[in-house]
Amino acid sequence: MELVCPAGTPASLRAAVEAGADVVYCGFRDATNARNFPGLNFSRPELAEAVTFAHRHGVHVYLACNTYPQAGSEDIWHKAVDDAVAIGVDAVILADIGLLRYARDKHPDARLHLSVQASASNEEAIRFYHREFGVRRVVLPRVLSLEEIRMLNRRISVETEVFAFGGMCVMAEGRCSLSSYATGESPNMNGVCSPAAHVHYEERGDSTVSRLGNFAINVYGNDEKVGYPTLCKGRFRAMDKAGYLFEEPTSLDVTAILPELADAGVTALKIEGRQRGKAYITQVVGAFRASLDRIANGQTGTRSNLAALSEGQADTTGAYRRSWQ
Repeated sequence: MELVCPAGTPASLRAAVEAGADVVYCGFRDATNARNFPGLNFSRPELAEAVTFAHRHGVHVYLACNTYPQAGSEDIWHKAVDDAVAIGVDAVILADIGLLRYARDKHPDARLHLSVQASASNEEAIRFYHREFGVRRVVLPRVLSLEEIRMLNRRISVETEVFAFGGMCVMAEGRCSLSSYATGESPNMNGVCSPAAHVHYEERGDSTVSRLGNFAINVYGNDEKVGYPTLCKGRFRAMDKAGYLFEEPTSLDVTAILPELADAGVTALKIEGRQRGKAYITQVVGAFRASLDRIANGQTGTRSNLAALSEGQADTTGAYRRSWQ
């Protein structure tokens, strides 16, 4: 399976390549990608240099242009597609139907991938994107079980890419409005989820309160590590009981089920984390490269020891092993 790795900066891209990535994905420094945070992403010259470096090492580069164009500002997204193709990226990752049509018509030879932001999770939707826009790979939402992925791959003619490590998204990607409700900025439109400009902390007696906009997301005792206030991972009180109503702070890690994912027909594994530093990238990519190489050599025991890098120092296989429908 192809190992698709994140890069939020040129330094992280080099680290991913050197650690064993098959592909590195990144975005331009604007609202056209879903990780539009200060200090992250690439200028046009930086991406051109990154593509040259990656190709020299036999590694592909995908450009994420996976937010939804805002009315009246479509030219920004069109230019991102045009520039990515001109620079020579190996695929453009898109979500918006209008942008997919633009890319297909303007650049018929460009390889197009469907972003997880499109939330295509059934064969009819995937066939539509393949038929209408020539999409050659779909990044599946993190809500499907292994058996559902296996059934999909039997019925569709495009490649599938699944998330393998990093943050979990409690909603169907592309359809979450929590951040927009709390801050006025959306990951789907502005490329930011729980943006740092809206984050602040305050002391309350012996506790620390983390806030996002006007909302208290969590209250930490002195013996607890204070986390970032991502709205869906907050602790809230309901029916006189406080707890993680949406999702506990934990990270996805599929190293224990890599053979099962391969058997299900998965083409590529996606590591999440473009906002992470190069040390994180080096360690996670290196661990996955070692696990995949063990599979290729017929060895067992693909489980990695990445718990220290997981959110809350806890990991999960997410929906992949769920038994309920």
